[in-house]
Formats: sequence, C-alpha cells, structure tokens
Amino acid sequence: MTELSRAAVERIIKKAGAGRISNDATEILTELMEEYGIFLSKEAKKMSDHAGRKTLRGSDIKMAAEIFK
Repeated sequence: MTELSRAAVERIIKKAGAGRISNDATEILTELMEEYGIFLSKEAKKMSDHAGRKTLRGSDIKMAAEIFK
C-alpha cells in the first residue's frame, strides 16, 4: 500500500504537461517518489544524528537532496 494518494500523483503528472495518464504511469511514479522520499529521509536522518539532534529539519532534507542530485 502506498502513502501518496493516486489523485495527488496524477495532479503532479498533469502539472508536468501530460493530458492523459495511464494507470501504470501513476502507479510507477508513486512507487518511485516514495522510494526516493524514504532514501532522502534516511540520509537526512544521518545528518541530524551527526549534528546531535533528534529532530529532523527541513534543512536536513534539502542538504540530502543537494548531495544526491
């Protein structure tokens, strides 16, 4: 089961310019977005741990995203 809603992912795809979207396109993008989100969160957690914080901050997420561009 996915955490992201199908409707939200379809809106994102439409913002990218797609007129019609197949079911598998939505499903695959949802899976990829969730995998990437988990990966970034784990990397950001390492950064907050290294800084001696229990709280994960937005800046940790941004830093993780910059490192893995």
